[in-house]
Amino acid sequence: MKIKVADLEFEKLITAETIQKRIAELAQHISEDYKDRNPIFLGILNGSFLFIADLIKHINWPCEITFTKLASYYGGTASSGKIREDIDLTVDLKDRHVIIVEDIVDTGNTLSYLVEKLYLRQPASITVCSLLLKPEAIVVPVEELHYVGFNIQNEFVLGYGLDYKEQGRNLNDIYRKV
Repeated sequence: MKIKVADLEFEKLITAETIQKRIAELAQHISEDYKDRNPIFLGILNGSFLFIADLIKHINWPCEITFTKLASYYGGTASSGKIREDIDLTVDLKDRHVIIVEDIVDTGNTLSYLVEKLYLRQPASITVCSLLLKPEAIVVPVEELHYVGFNIQNEFVLGYGLDYKEQGRNLNDIYRKV
């Protein structure tokens, strides 16, 4: 089944049921790894808002959540390579375990930029959990990337928080451009 969002057509890539099952598995791994450490989950807006909301529902202990907003796509289907920071953090990260929650990692540029910036705040540790990873698109590897929901091909996707021209974030499934 194809859908149209703005001026492009998309086909289903990952179903909502498959996404939810994988999120529960990721949360289980995080819960085991961070038991008794009180990490702070850092969501990257706008794309990660659905993912982080569903992820923390499965975390077995009290947790803190904060957000930052970075962008490199600006409404297109490819990264511009220029990172725009729209919302900076106000929370103190010194000696805290930080789990960055990202919707998708493709080139690694934005994530690398954020990780480098966060290390200046002297956290105890930084780990990344990304719903999607495009291994073939990686330009800057990020060693902190420990939790990945799905490896996908280097193609444009939307749905479940990911957008095209600010549309499609509300879709329960993930779609790829045809």
